[in-house]
Amino acid sequence: MEWKQKLAQLGYQAETRFDDLRYQLHKRLGGTEKVQIVVYRGHGTSEKLYLRGRVLEDKGILPASDNDTMWDNLLSVYRRFDSDELPGTLLQIHLADQAVETVTDEEGYFFLELTPTPRLAPAHHPYTATVALLEQPEVRGVGEVIVPPANAQFGVISDVDDTILQTFATNLLKVAQLTFLHNARTRLPFPGVAAFYQALQRGARGDTSNPIFYVSSSPWNLYDLLTDFMALNEIPAGPIFLRDLGLDADKLFAKDHHTHKLGQIRHILQTHATLPFILIGDSGQQDPEIYREVVAAFPGRIAAIYIRDVSEAERD
Repeated sequence: MEWKQKLAQLGYQAETRFDDLRYQLHKRLGGTEKVQIVVYRGHGTSEKLYLRGRVLEDKGILPASDNDTMWDNLLSVYRRFDSDELPGTLLQIHLADQAVETVTDEEGYFFLELTPTPRLAPAHHPYTATVALLEQPEVRGVGEVIVPPANAQFGVISDVDDTILQTFATNLLKVAQLTFLHNARTRLPFPGVAAFYQALQRGARGDTSNPIFYVSSSPWNLYDLLTDFMALNEIPAGPIFLRDLGLDADKLFAKDHHTHKLGQIRHILQTHATLPFILIGDSGQQDPEIYREVVAAFPGRIAAIYIRDVSEAERD
């Protein structure tokens, strides 16, 4: 409806203006907080790479430890969501022998499509991307870009919540308890997940490294928690596609779960156009419906679909 679009535009403009004013006021007052550059794991082909990250004030969030209390976890979550992004920040991206510049958007994100020169070898070869903030050269973020190997048999696109990570997404009280009072060390994977995903990554012959992509509607604020959780539980690393919770210019809220997830899956399939894919999800948050749309939109590209049943009703 027209009034909803107008209201969304006003909200988006107000949020953007507020963030900009806060940032400008902070600079005028001589703010000296440390800056953090979060570089998300990228992906691509030998001809096109996709890099993403965010520039924020460093809130001093420490890695989870076995000694963290409930209050330690609550404080860490508060710091993650109380993010102070740095819009309009000039960055220099270094990848292999290339150096390019880009600028963060109003939420502090940068997104870069890069054509590598020379072309990258068609292999599952991690590259290190070093990001330097030009105004503070000592501030750097280090990430990697994954290019699937030429002998990859297939790719995997997996959900996160209630697929690899026990979340109970259909129970809001349980979700809140797990999100706010736990950490990467106390969150639990589903039994057998690590072995299953490791086998998928190795492939039938056991001599390759099939790429695994994770698509979730969780916010980008939880990126470090998810990567730590996967590493601790030996779940294969891969690019993670999360969601921004800010307002959009044309609607009251950021992209809904369905739109976000379908869009990211389309992007992955279009980027890696020569690979068939396996889709993995659960029955609790529209994964079957979304995957059905993917099968229709990309005929012949989906080799298999695995859905974990999260219903509480007993099965026959």
